[in-house]
Formats: sequence, structure tokens, C-alpha cells
Amino acid sequence: MANKKILILRFSSIGDIVLTTPVPRTLKTQLNAEVHYCVKKQYQGILSNNPYIDKIHTLENSLNSLISQLKSEKFDYIIDLHNNLRTRIIKTRLGVKSYSFKKLNAEKWLMTNFKINKLPNVHIVDRYMDTVKPLGVKMDSLGLDYFIPEKDEVELDWLPETHRQEFVAYAIGAQFNTKKLPLERMIELCDRINKPIVLLGDKNDRIEGEKIANFFAQTEDSLPLEPKLQKDFNKKAVIYNACGKFNLNQSASIVKQAKYVFTHDTGLMHIAAAFKKTIYSIWGNTIPMFGMYPYRTKFIVLENNKVSCRPCSKIGYQSCPKGHFKCMHDIIFDFYIP
Repeated sequence: MANKKILILRFSSIGDIVLTTPVPRTLKTQLNAEVHYCVKKQYQGILSNNPYIDKIHTLENSLNSLISQLKSEKFDYIIDLHNNLRTRIIKTRLGVKSYSFKKLNAEKWLMTNFKINKLPNVHIVDRYMDTVKPLGVKMDSLGLDYFIPEKDEVELDWLPETHRQEFVAYAIGAQFNTKKLPLERMIELCDRINKPIVLLGDKNDRIEGEKIANFFAQTEDSLPLEPKLQKDFNKKAVIYNACGKFNLNQSASIVKQAKYVFTHDTGLMHIAAAFKKTIYSIWGNTIPMFGMYPYRTKFIVLENNKVSCRPCSKIGYQSCPKGHFKCMHDIIFDFYIP
């Protein structure tokens, strides 16, 4: 098995790619393999500094062009960690021995539609590792990997002076709205944290980040809230809105330096797990039982288990299918920060 040339397929997205990182590491360290990884072009920065990956191939517009490039490499094995139509086409066209990740689509369908739980009590990382078991590879003790290029390491003096001694990171974004708190609940959460907070997200989260920061910066409330919530707010949180100001690797650097990390079910949660941070993970329409909770790090789950319609999707929606969004509106912030 030594010195084999192995291709890993996983096109997207941020969190899923981070969750696969034990696979290239163990293939490299245990088999001394030449490891290649194929990913969508917009996600290659997640892996570009990974020392266990010898070469990255990117999917852009043409699948045929990618397949021609991959054919010229003459791989010995393909490890398909995505297992969709395009990866099946690649495996067929390359015609080499392959091992494919087993999805749980039927089990997730039963859970989301009928609340029948046939889900295995196994983290998705360990299921990814099951894919390479036939090659004699075993999981090691190192957890997830995330390697930040030196140019993207964020210096503390890039942050406001109020955040240079200690801060909490809060990743406010998510791919789908039903995986993130409504704005007024984000504000309530920040008020409860009561430590300097760096809000993280991309340019699409910037407006919400500004509304949160403005709420705590202004004397007058900057958005309408329930009277009870207004009365209960301390309004002492010190907020720095970093949404849209940093690229993904720089946001990862901020996460790495945070005292604690609050996050929705999103990619930065798994990046935080790679840095062994204490994570407060917030769950809406999805559930930790799907197997994508923080891996091998201390975490506290914040979720509402009193709504019968949850989970309603294995991924998410842009709005609550029932119209009430009780999984997030009624979530109880029961946590303690030392």
C-alpha cells in the first residue's frame, strides 16, 4: 500500500471539507500515500496550506476538463466523500478502484418527515473514516485540521483595544436562515455573554452585524423589540462587527484566538473544533443527531427540543415552513461562561 496515489473527492462546502481533514492526514501518515484532493475552486483556500495534501484539483465550469486533468494523474484509488452524480461520473470515467462515503439519506428522510430515529450514534467524521478502512487506515487521536497561511494570521492589534485582552467570537451567519437565530435573539444572546464579542460572518452578514453593534453602542434602541426583552437587557456588551472584513482564513485566525466560540450550525463551528475551542453551538431546524456536532472538543448545545416539527430538514430553509420558527424564537439560553 505504500506510495500509492490517492484522490479524495469532496466538492463543498466549508464545514463538510473541514470534517474530512482526518482522511488525508491518516492516508499520508499511515500509508505514506501521495494524496490529491478535488474541491470546488471557491473552497480550495481551506486546504491550500494543508501539509498532508500534495496537490489540489479544482472544479470550476467544465467537468470534462477536470476529468481529463484527473485522468493524466493515473490514480491508484479514489476516495469519494461526496457521493453525488458528478463524483459518480468521475469515478466511472477514471475507471480505478474507488471507495465511497455512505450517506444516510433514507434515515434523515425518516427523521425529518416522520420523526422516526434510525440514525446511527456515529459522528460524520468517523463515517468518513469508515470509507478508508479497506485501505487499512485507522482514525488517530488528532481530531480535525485547519492550517492558516502565515499571511492570514490576524494580529490582536488589528482588533479594537477593547478586544485585545480577551474576547468571545460569535459566528452569526449560516447558509440557511432556519439555522440561525433571528436578529432580536442574537442581540439577546450577546447581552447574555457579557464579554467583548467579535461578530464573524461574510459580507452577507454585515448588515445584521451592524444592527447588533449599533444596538449596544447607542442610547436609544436601534430596532424594535418586545418590551420584556428591552427591559431585561443590560446593554453592556462591547461588540466589534468583523463580518465581511476578513476572509475565511483570517476569520479562522480570530476563532483560534477567541476565549470561547458561539456559533450556529455552520462551517466556523467545525473550524473552531479543529482548534479545540470550547463551543456553544446553536441549533434551529437541524439537530446534532445528524452527526455533525463539534468533533473532539468541549461543546455546549443550545437547542429547543420542545417543538414537535423539529428537525424539519437535513439542511435548512430560508424561512420556517410552519411560519412560527419556534425552534429559534423559543430557544432558552441556558449557559454559563466562566
